[in-house]
Amino acid sequence: MTWVPIDLNADLGEGFGRWTLTDDEQLLSVVTSANVACGFHAGDAATMRRVCELAAARGVRIGAQVSYRDLAGFGRRAMDVPAAELAAEVAYQIGALEVFARAAGSRVSYVKPHGALYNRVVRDAEQAAAVVDGVLLADRTLPVLGLPGSRLHEAAAAAGLPVVAEAFGDRAYRADGSLLPRGQEGAVVTDPDEVVERAVSMARFGIVTAHCGSSVTVRARSLCLHGDTPGAVGLARRVRAQLEASGVRVEAFA
Repeated sequence: MTWVPIDLNADLGEGFGRWTLTDDEQLLSVVTSANVACGFHAGDAATMRRVCELAAARGVRIGAQVSYRDLAGFGRRAMDVPAAELAAEVAYQIGALEVFARAAGSRVSYVKPHGALYNRVVRDAEQAAAVVDGVLLADRTLPVLGLPGSRLHEAAAAAGLPVVAEAFGDRAYRADGSLLPRGQEGAVVTDPDEVVERAVSMARFGIVTAHCGSSVTVRARSLCLHGDTPGAVGLARRVRAQLEASGVRVEAFA
């Protein structure tokens, strides 16, 4: 039996100056797409350049992980940013990463919001439209990676941008297919065996068990593997190995 190929993406370059968070080099040996922090929630010029060079050398697709301007809060704090300002900041982040991607012989292949912005544009039509306006300012061909059924995907599709549905093996879902907020107990799945099982279930059958115990349909082309969790590299390798052992083809979407 053949299933739709699955892309594996991870948030990379999430350090700043002398401080590092993700094992970028090791994760780039597992994933097919790299969501590179563009300096607003994490990352700096040197880190962006290094990750782009590593990704390009391994044939990994480079994505701009855009965020609210929130270094202190790692982009996970709710913020109210005027639409025009947010659009400009999204374009700014994409443009900054594009310089380093091009210098490495690659290019920015897609855009993915981070943290509070990611969650906000699931339901907030105005902020979603602002993100899309920012993508259009930077490159009118870039795919937008995000949660299926989100306002972000609605706005991107209406603007003619490609959309790519994303799922999470290590995040708890609510019955409506949205993610359980990080502030709630059980929002992050920490059992490695459970993460692997959920990833394979979503890739093969498009189904995951919600936090309440019900089955939720989650049909995605890309699966996120968070790089800032303990044991992230080993877990990512287990997920990829089990996907391939289950007959799932792992390849980039862009």
